[in-house]
Amino acid sequence: MKSSTVDSIHAALMEGRAVPYLGPGVLSLGEAANSLPSSHEALAAKLTAKTSVPFKIRKNLTAAAQFIENFKHRKTVTQSMLEAFRDGAAPTVLHNYLASLPSLPLVVHAWYDDLPQRALAARDGWGMVQGISQAEHFGTWVHYFGPDGSPAADSSAWRTLLYQPFGSVWPASNFLVSDSDFVEVLTEIDIQTPIPEPVQRIRAGRNFLFLGCRFAAQLERLFARQIMKRSSDRHWAVLPEEPTRNEARFLELYGIERVEVSLPEFVEALEGMQPSTAVRMAG
Repeated sequence: MKSSTVDSIHAALMEGRAVPYLGPGVLSLGEAANSLPSSHEALAAKLTAKTSVPFKIRKNLTAAAQFIENFKHRKTVTQSMLEAFRDGAAPTVLHNYLASLPSLPLVVHAWYDDLPQRALAARDGWGMVQGISQAEHFGTWVHYFGPDGSPAADSSAWRTLLYQPFGSVWPASNFLVSDSDFVEVLTEIDIQTPIPEPVQRIRAGRNFLFLGCRFAAQLERLFARQIMKRSSDRHWAVLPEEPTRNEARFLELYGIERVEVSLPEFVEALEGMQPSTAVRMAG
């Protein structure tokens, strides 16, 4: 890991120029690794543990969720997701580090747990915007929530916006997880309709920092590309594993520099650089 790269990322985070984009791999840190599913495969296993699903799709999260929705009902999918993510794990060191930054305009959380909300609870002036399923809220793409979980009209009063494009277990248990959920979004995402206006505005000119993310699947690449659209032309991804051919092409195409270090090592390096004045919560 080049020290110049860490310096650039650290400076961008401190100045609010970097947008942390958290994937399921973040849950590999801390106690969350033992209680919450930290990959699509692990979540698919949770959903199919009590429901018979054809062998060919048992490890395919969106297809398995669609099968359960078709043959058991949407409520069964929602209940299974609740059971998978209801464990009250504590935020990881990364969540707490991000919540302590002096300037944090936007965080993207592309998974279903509520650890970012738990970490941000110590911060003032923040709120959430979450993607919602058309199966349950037809004609509406997102819902806004205040820090206490109550519905909000917009994000105009918040200094920090937590964007959860796939929904979240808290506060309203809305999830985009089945094939049909994503088909609805993908029909409109090229023209940015499902992307909240505040997210589109805040991301302009900023750098994205991908943490705990992989880009091997088309769906993962597509959402990352659409969410960082019209932002800066320089981004970073902490990716210690050798990228697949599709991942390598994606990184090159969108100006994403690969940081070849494990997530725990990267977080430790950032924490070691953090000045004492930065740990004060933004008031």
